[in-house]
Amino acid sequence: MSNYIPAERGAPSSARRIVTICCALAAAAAVFVYYNRDDALDRESAGAEQAVAAPASDYPVTRFTPVIDSAVNEALSVPPPSEWTTVAIKSGQNLSNIFDEVHLPPEDWMAIVKLGDCAQLKHLKAGEQMRLHIADGELQELVYPLDEVRTLSVRRNDDGFESAVLTANVERRTAEATGSIENSLFLDAHRSGLNDRMILEFADLFGYDIDFAQDLQEGDRFSVVYEQLYKDGKKLRDGDILAAEFINNGHTYRAVRFVTGDGSKAYYTPQGQSLRKAFIRTPVDFIRISSTFTLHRWHPILHRMRAHMGTDYAAPTGTPVHASGNGHVEFIGRKGGYGNVMVLRHGPQYETVYGHLSRFQKGLHVGSPVQQGQVIAYVGMTGLATGPHLHYEFRVNGMPVNPEKVMLPRSMPLDAKVLAKFRATAAPLLASLDSIDAHASLASAAGTSQSTTSGTP
Repeated sequence: MSNYIPAERGAPSSARRIVTICCALAAAAAVFVYYNRDDALDRESAGAEQAVAAPASDYPVTRFTPVIDSAVNEALSVPPPSEWTTVAIKSGQNLSNIFDEVHLPPEDWMAIVKLGDCAQLKHLKAGEQMRLHIADGELQELVYPLDEVRTLSVRRNDDGFESAVLTANVERRTAEATGSIENSLFLDAHRSGLNDRMILEFADLFGYDIDFAQDLQEGDRFSVVYEQLYKDGKKLRDGDILAAEFINNGHTYRAVRFVTGDGSKAYYTPQGQSLRKAFIRTPVDFIRISSTFTLHRWHPILHRMRAHMGTDYAAPTGTPVHASGNGHVEFIGRKGGYGNVMVLRHGPQYETVYGHLSRFQKGLHVGSPVQQGQVIAYVGMTGLATGPHLHYEFRVNGMPVNPEKVMLPRSMPLDAKVLAKFRATAAPLLASLDSIDAHASLASAAGTSQSTTSGTP
C-alpha cells in the first residue's frame, strides 16, 4: 500500500565479510591441527612427563587467537540499515498522508508547513521525490527539490524544526548554433539545434524589422550564441540568447543581450540602440484588414465619401485589444461614430485611438498608466460599424498617419553612463558572431551548406 521506497541496505558487503572471515577461521583451524600434530610427536619422543608438564598456553595456536578474535568481532559489527526513506509523490498526495504512511505524528507536518520556506510543501508536485531521515521513530530531516537548482532542507533541532533553501552551483557554458533558410525559420532553426522557446525568442528579437512570414528568402542566414546551464556536470537546460544575427536579403541584423545594474535584461544593437520599438505595429490578433487608411473611402453606413483615418482589423467580438505602447489613458468612454473608444497618450508627440470596442478592461480610467502589450479593451461593433472589428488610429502631433506604414520610433537607447560597460560585454559576443560568419563564408566558398550547433565550457 505504501508508495515510499526504502533506501538500499548494506547487506551484500556484510555477507562478503562473513564469507571472508569463515575462510580465515578454517585456515586458522588447519594451522592449529598441523602444529598440534607436531607437538604430539615431540611429546612422544620427550616422554609423557614432559608432555604433561607442557602448559596449554605454550601451544602455537595462541599466535592466531587475536586474528580469530578480530575476525569474529568484525563479523558481529554489521552496519545498521540506512535510515533514509524516499517517497515518490503521487497525484493528489499531501504532506499529511505521506507522514501517515511512514508512521510519523501529524504534529510534525503541522509544525513544518508553518516554517517560512515551506509554503511549497502545501502543494506537492506529482512525480517529485521527497527524502525523509527517520531515526528512532522520529523525523530528523526532510529534503524536497523546489526546482532544478534549489532544494528545501528541514531539520529537527532542540526547539522543533528549522528550514533552509540550498542553492546548487550552476555552471554557465556558451553554445553556438547557425544555419541557413531552406524551408522556414522554425524548421531550419530546429535542424541547427535550437529549441522551440529559443526560436520564438529569436523571431521576437527581430520581429520589428523582419516579417518572418513574408520577408524570408532562401539562403538567408541565422546565428545564435546562447547559454547552457549545467549542474554537477549534467546539462539542465538551454538558457538565454546572448547574441543573435539574421542576414536577410543581404542586410545584417544583430542583437546583443545586456543586463543592467538592477538585474533587468534587454537586447540592443551593437551601437546600443534598443531593438524594441516604442510601439507594436498591430494591437490585436486579427483575421484580416477590413479597411485601410485612406483620405477617400465610401462609408458603408453614411453612404458618402469620407476619409478613413485609421486601419480596421476584423476580429471576433471579445478579442483582446492591447496597448501599442507605454502611456496613460487620455479618454475612455463613448464618442459618436467611434462607439466605445479609448485614447492613449504616449508622451508629448504620440496618441493611439481604439474604437468600436465592446467593453473596456476593468480598473482603467482617465490617467491610468498602461504598458505596451497590456490588455486595455475588447473588440466589438459599437458606433458606426457593420461588423465586429477594431478601428485603430496612430496620431503624430495630433495628425492621423497610416498605422501600417508609419516609421515606428524605437525605445530609448542605453544611457551614456552604461554604454562603455555594454560595449565591453558585447565585444566577445560580437566576435563570436564574426567567427561564425567567417566559417560560413569558408563553407559557402567550398560549396557546402552549414547548419551546426556547438558548445564550449
